Amino acid sequence: MSSENEIVKRRKTDIQLSDHFTYRKLLRFVLPSIVMMVFTSIYGVVDGLFVSNFVGKTSFAAINLIMPVLMIFGGIGFMLGTGGSALVAKTLGEQKPELAKRYFTMMIWTTLIVGVTVSLAGIVIMRPIAVFLGADESMLPDCVLYGRITMIFNVTFMLQNVFQGFLITAEKPKLGLATTVAAGLTNMTLDALFIGGLKWGVAGAALATGLSQCVGGLVPLVYFLCPNTSLLRLTKTKLEIRPILRACGNGASEMVSNVTASVVGMLYNFQLLKYAGENGVASYGVLMYVQFIFVAVFIGYSIGSAPVVGYHYGAGNHEELKGLLRKSILLMGVIGFCMVLVAQVLAAPLSKVFVGYDRELFNMTVRALRIASSAFLVVGFNIFASSFFTALNNGGVSAAISFLRTFIFKLSAVLILPLLLDLDGIWWADVTAEIFAFAISVLFLAVKRKKYHY
Repeated sequence: MSSENEIVKRRKTDIQLSDHFTYRKLLRFVLPSIVMMVFTSIYGVVDGLFVSNFVGKTSFAAINLIMPVLMIFGGIGFMLGTGGSALVAKTLGEQKPELAKRYFTMMIWTTLIVGVTVSLAGIVIMRPIAVFLGADESMLPDCVLYGRITMIFNVTFMLQNVFQGFLITAEKPKLGLATTVAAGLTNMTLDALFIGGLKWGVAGAALATGLSQCVGGLVPLVYFLCPNTSLLRLTKTKLEIRPILRACGNGASEMVSNVTASVVGMLYNFQLLKYAGENGVASYGVLMYVQFIFVAVFIGYSIGSAPVVGYHYGAGNHEELKGLLRKSILLMGVIGFCMVLVAQVLAAPLSKVFVGYDRELFNMTVRALRIASSAFLVVGFNIFASSFFTALNNGGVSAAISFLRTFIFKLSAVLILPLLLDLDGIWWADVTAEIFAFAISVLFLAVKRKKYHY
């Protein structure tokens, strides 16, 4: 009895999905998710930092060439995590906790089954994929080695992605943050040991990343297998195709975003090899790493706020839904404006950290960062708009925004703008695509306003 009272007491002091969210409470609730995503980005960047400075720019370019493919495989976890957590949050809002636990369990089992299958396939086809992407004789061995080692750990990477959303839905964002920090510290420590100390090169970078993903994926799995104080727990259930397909359809925008962004990333690399050679690919790698860190703030906010939106949608709290949308739009705008200013100031110092050893590459990277960072002004709004519709269980609109933003607009821009602006056209492609995506996001929010009462 005392333990039950302790759980109730602890729950009362925590922020719950059913609460009314002021600006302060909203920021407090999403802060662990933001820090979690930023930290995830930082420890991902550490791989590139160590490889670039300890192994060389050819190996650094090789990792960046194969990275989009790895993100496609891992993106399945994002799909199941975001789509599944939206379904579970809505079910919790409808006051069906046992059904929510069953749905949650189905998502985890599906992730494990699909993850093993995808990992085996990835290991087999990694070499022909690297050849297709344009890896030359100097980059090919590192592409294949890094890709295959990383695919061994792909199941835990997918689990890590799935649990990022579910830990927030379970009202345990701080546990998600702690797990991510533990995974990040593991990656950074092992990078220093394997690459800096033991000189294992690209293999060391892949092992460090894979072992850190084990921490990020398996710790939450153990937590949900055991009795806990959260809203969710793994329970006995059979796999049902309908809720799994609903979750996949609803989370399709995240999968679309990962796949299309990765495909477009490959096209960027093709264009960069054409216009600037190996230096262009390396410079784009730095740009991607820096963007990961900045954009992670928007992704973290969207992941953190989505279960709240889903809960209040399921509960029919229309006024709360309106407030959440209004507050989020304002926050995305203010944060985006601040990010543009910070990125302009830090373009040179950040470039120096990665490629300061090569003057030509350094100058190219600084220019790329200063041009591309202007997109931060609207990218947060676009990411949140897609996530907002996912939380409303409207995977179609969410996927449409993501597909247009990350594929159609970027694909068109990166093909057309270099014809007009040469290399600068590639750096302006992201900015142009985000402006068009902003217009589409505003349009969808206006059209669907009456349906969802926000």
